[in-house]
Amino acid sequence: MTKTFVTRRRWWIAASAVAVGGSLLGVQAAASGAAAPAAWSNTPEGFASTDGGTTGGAGGETVTVDTFEELNQYATAEEPYIIRVDGTIEYEQMGYEVRVASNKTIVGVGTGGEIVGGGFFLNEVSNVIVRNLTIRDTRMPDDDPGDDDYDYDAIQMDGADHVWIDHNRLERMNDGLIDSREDTTNLTVSWNIINENNKTFGIGWTDNVTARITIHHNWFTDTNARNPSIDNVANAHLYNNYLQNTGSGNWSRGSSNTVIENSYFEGVTDPYYITDDAQLVESGSIVVDSEGDRQTGGDGFDPGSFYDYTLDPASEVPALLEAGAGPQADIS
Repeated sequence: MTKTFVTRRRWWIAASAVAVGGSLLGVQAAASGAAAPAAWSNTPEGFASTDGGTTGGAGGETVTVDTFEELNQYATAEEPYIIRVDGTIEYEQMGYEVRVASNKTIVGVGTGGEIVGGGFFLNEVSNVIVRNLTIRDTRMPDDDPGDDDYDYDAIQMDGADHVWIDHNRLERMNDGLIDSREDTTNLTVSWNIINENNKTFGIGWTDNVTARITIHHNWFTDTNARNPSIDNVANAHLYNNYLQNTGSGNWSRGSSNTVIENSYFEGVTDPYYITDDAQLVESGSIVVDSEGDRQTGGDGFDPGSFYDYTLDPASEVPALLEAGAGPQADIS
């Protein structure tokens, strides 16, 4: 396995494009001789791609839902489903988390698929994709200023395996935007906007050190703690993330082994740091207008020994994510 260093061509400013297998290829990039990647891959990069990959509801029926009752019916079913969320679905019970069963894809239609007032819970399930959605607004600021009393997550995972969380906008939840708990593994979190939250992205809640997680091309903005907090993760690979105006940075703790590559930290307190017996190796990142710790230690690991991946230059990360993170019209 190898990692590839490229300068991605700006497919969104290409003068024209050609459709190939449902994706767009910038012809300017092709003319320049540079690689012209598909706009968005329908398969994950990172640990979710290993050991057979993550396919979600592939092979199952495709259904389109626009009510909570329909979403809950198909997401909790035993059979595989590709569930297209068309428009805004408001949960009647604030903070409820739909119990997603194995072999499901839940994907927003265009940029308008929204989950409001609740989220999803993946408990001891496998092979799930959550993609192209906005999940928002369970915040209880008057009753719970520290996000301690109401466990209203956007996406919570306990003991889940092979999960891909991609191109979502997650914001203003009363607790975590993403909680990866109890040995959840083979997880890839990519191209998400992670926005306006207190306890943002927590990983751990276990004494075991077995989990393998990839976090790449995410835009953390105006968040406070856990960006992410990585506790007892055997292999945590973070690359090409953009942290902007956050109260903390990438925290490797417990016995975690963390590798950070080519990320961009702007206005961040403690951009990257370690506690306990954790390891953290960093390379290629840019830090601006930030203060506090930049700690490294330990040997790290070689992510390329697990999977192939592509690194963008850190200098290009803000523009890439401002243009390409979050829900996209051409994904669903």
